[in-house]
Amino acid sequence: MEEALRKVLKQGADWQRVPIKGVEGAFILRAPGYRGRPPTLMVELNPLGPDGAPKKRRGLRSVGELEEFRALISAERLVEVLKAVEKVNPQREAGEEFEV
Repeated sequence: MEEALRKVLKQGADWQRVPIKGVEGAFILRAPGYRGRPPTLMVELNPLGPDGAPKKRRGLRSVGELEEFRALISAERLVEVLKAVEKVNPQREAGEEFEV
C-alpha cells in the first residue's frame, strides 16, 4: 500500500482523487505543494449517492447523512490507510517551518 501511495504522491496530478478499495466514499487526495511546503496526501470522506458518484456535501442536512459519515469514519481499512499516509507524507524536521 505504501508504494502505491508514494507513486500517487510523486506522480499524481494536483488534487487527484484515488478511491480507497474497501471503503466506498473514501478517497486519497493529493494536495499540491504551496509556498515551500511539498505535496502531501490526505484522506477525503465523501459518501456516495444512489448513482455511485460522490455527493460532494460540505455539511450535514440530516441524521441519515451523519450516519453515512459515521460508517465511513469507523471503517477499519481507513485506519490502515491513514497510518500508511502518515508514513509516506513528507515530515517536518524539528524546528523546521514551511514558508507561509
